[in-house]
Amino acid sequence: MPRARSGKTVTQGRKRTRRLCKGFRLGRHNLYRQAIVTLIRARRFAFRDRRDRKRQFRKLWIIRINAACRARGMRYSELIAGLQRAQCELDRKMLSEIAIHDPETFTQIVELARKHVPVPTSAMG
Repeated sequence: MPRARSGKTVTQGRKRTRRLCKGFRLGRHNLYRQAIVTLIRARRFAFRDRRDRKRQFRKLWIIRINAACRARGMRYSELIAGLQRAQCELDRKMLSEIAIHDPETFTQIVELARKHVPVPTSAMG
């Protein structure tokens, strides 16, 4: 018996694939074999970039916190070290949001960190 490749199930599968390829250009959205290859690639990029997005956001938050700290006369690393010593559990996302939307509170957080920042000891002294 030859294998049937034009039945209802196969047609529905191809239809589902074409629906997923909506928006792809040229033959990539209506030629089935090309659509499958493109879809595999797209899913691979999506998987990779979900992780990359987390890195990008963390970089953005750190840049924003650093800018807000320097406006108040403190470096980012000093702020983080001071907050860790003060056992402040704010993450970088929240610190960034506070720095943007509530500058007075961020100033208080910087002062808290400044009180707990480790005093540098000179190596020669």
